[in-house]
Amino acid sequence: MSLHPRCRFLPLAVAALALTGCRLEPVDQPASREGAGDGARPEVEYLMSEERRAEGLPFSEAVRVGDLLILSGQIGRDPATRQLVGGGIGPETRQTLENIRATLERYGSSMDRVVKCTAMLADMAEWPAMNEVYTTFFPEHKPARSAFGASGLALGARVEIECWATVG
Repeated sequence: MSLHPRCRFLPLAVAALALTGCRLEPVDQPASREGAGDGARPEVEYLMSEERRAEGLPFSEAVRVGDLLILSGQIGRDPATRQLVGGGIGPETRQTLENIRATLERYGSSMDRVVKCTAMLADMAEWPAMNEVYTTFFPEHKPARSAFGASGLALGARVEIECWATVG
């Protein structure tokens, strides 16, 4: 009996999984998680400061799942005026990252605990100017990062950045 051409590597894949200690489990049963032998799921908290709650935003400022803090995207709004800072992509990026810093600190984390960022730019041609400011906020460690161009951002922003960080 011979294997279908698309399946010829199946025995090799099964052997590789066995060597790494992985197990195959039925699809209708969730794979067990290390440290969650009792089936417990990590606690989820939807976080919103009173100031942000008063704005009536339709999303959480951050969500904490176990020791992971996931921030909603931030733009370069001045917290005092609630308006975008002027001056273009550089000042907007700086304010965006200051807003991220404040949110991280409010919920028990910091810039040096950021593990992932996603940057959305209204114009990818502004990537070098955004990156010039961005790198000053991560001098020692470099979080994983993705970036893409968007056809429009909230309030006409030039940049929006979301981050994931550890806490605790």
